[in-house]
Amino acid sequence: DYYASRGLGDVYKRQGIYLNPGNEEFYNAVRNSKIYVDKTELIKFTNSVLCSEQRNVCVSRPRRFGKSMAANMLLAYYSRGCNSAELFDKLAIASEEGYESNLNKYNVIHLNMIDFLSRTDSINELIEYLKKKVLRELKKEYPDIDCFDWNDLVDVLETIHYEKKQPFIFIIDEWDCIFRKYPHNVEEQKKYLDFLRFLLKDKSYVALAYMTGILPIKKYGEHSALNMFDEYSMTNQRELAEFTGFTEEEVSRLCTQYDMPYEKMKQWYDGYELKGVQIYNPRSVVMALLGHDFDSYWTKTETYEALKKYIQLDMYNLKALVTRLIVGESVSVNPDKFQNDMTTLQSADDVLTLLVHLGYLTYDFYNQKVKIPNQEVQKEFINCIEDGGWEPVMDAIRNSDELLASTLSGDEEQVAAMIEQAHQENTSILKYNDENALACVISLAYYSAKKDYSVYRELAGEKGYADMVFVPRSNVNKPAIVVELKWNKDADTAIEQIKERQYVESLKGYSGEIVLVGVNYAAGKDGAGEFKKHECKIEKVNV
Repeated sequence: DYYASRGLGDVYKRQGIYLNPGNEEFYNAVRNSKIYVDKTELIKFTNSVLCSEQRNVCVSRPRRFGKSMAANMLLAYYSRGCNSAELFDKLAIASEEGYESNLNKYNVIHLNMIDFLSRTDSINELIEYLKKKVLRELKKEYPDIDCFDWNDLVDVLETIHYEKKQPFIFIIDEWDCIFRKYPHNVEEQKKYLDFLRFLLKDKSYVALAYMTGILPIKKYGEHSALNMFDEYSMTNQRELAEFTGFTEEEVSRLCTQYDMPYEKMKQWYDGYELKGVQIYNPRSVVMALLGHDFDSYWTKTETYEALKKYIQLDMYNLKALVTRLIVGESVSVNPDKFQNDMTTLQSADDVLTLLVHLGYLTYDFYNQKVKIPNQEVQKEFINCIEDGGWEPVMDAIRNSDELLASTLSGDEEQVAAMIEQAHQENTSILKYNDENALACVISLAYYSAKKDYSVYRELAGEKGYADMVFVPRSNVNKPAIVVELKWNKDADTAIEQIKERQYVESLKGYSGEIVLVGVNYAAGKDGAGEFKKHECKIEKVNV
């Protein structure tokens, strides 16, 4: 028949919609998808926490980062409603201890909360509808069980577990969609949290509760209702980092298989730093490989308004912080005060932490800093600032091609004039007489260089740190650039410092022409009044 012919074993015998569903979704991913990356070693982790104090797991990550794929994999592995040996025997998990003893041995209840949310108009309706659907399948599966109240979901689950000695695994996908649907309705949110707490907390019938969503668990003082969950979020994925997206090794292997340039794939889709593990956006990598090109695939799955409404907030000095992020800087953030919702934004830290959870920024756990992860997301930020008071920033970005060309041609007067213009026009965003602000303006003015160069700030040379270094990407036939900035000195001094401290040594492995750029900003007062002046000196050397 249909299922047997597709290798789905006895899925048709016991398959339910919510209780013990089959493995067809995972089968389609493994057998029918053009690209499948084996992440089954996640099961090694979930097996290790079964029936333990750590059995409640909440994994939050951005949209299109494989949340549903992981959920489908877990239900295919654990569900008693199918025989998945043929699917898993050739995958990585098959060699791990405990693989066979847990394979298709559990009652699995799979709940995608968006399904229930779309069919109801309130949290009360959602809860009642969910209970009726699950209870109906439980009664059909266990007609011989004598329950005290077949309308009480918890009582039914406890009775089945007691009489049949069969624990349950709960896989709850998109658990946080309620907080996106009812962002301001605290009472509705609390009802939902209370329902989940009563269903899952301290219940002996729970062998594993695995929840996925975009946001970490919402907390309300006494309503830290789900505090039994261990959380794995984009600010700390802990031991699950490698399962959050594609790793460097996986992407490198795929690039070889599909004859795609790895360095460009890295430039476009890498950059999610999860405690030392580099993660690529899986959706974008797959689309790039199949289309054999590079484009903004992940960001096109949602309108740029989703990002724009947050970075356009006229508070918390956000405009200056976002400008620094756009030019490639990292910004310090405290994510601990974030209330895990999209509306309680009381500081810049809250806004930037939300953008981490949405996937628009990546968080360096050890240094507590955020940055824009890659070129794909960078383009989305630019789309969001093309209007709404960001004209000086956009003017500098649009002029950056001309500035780079003038730099490479050695036009010192033009370079000085363009940097001065960018500096003056952005004084409303960045403090004018501030050395860090000057460095930010320089990065902004050379924005277009990112297409052909890897740009580094404070890169170590032989006897110090070069302010900015531009290293041409592979297959780019352009000279390297070393920039030194000075404040109230002169551009010649900047050039001499590059030479004396041997900053060109920061370009280890590079050979060819290097453009040395010294930029000085002088500000003060003289007999004619206040003066503000930029000057530039350019030399070229070969190594």
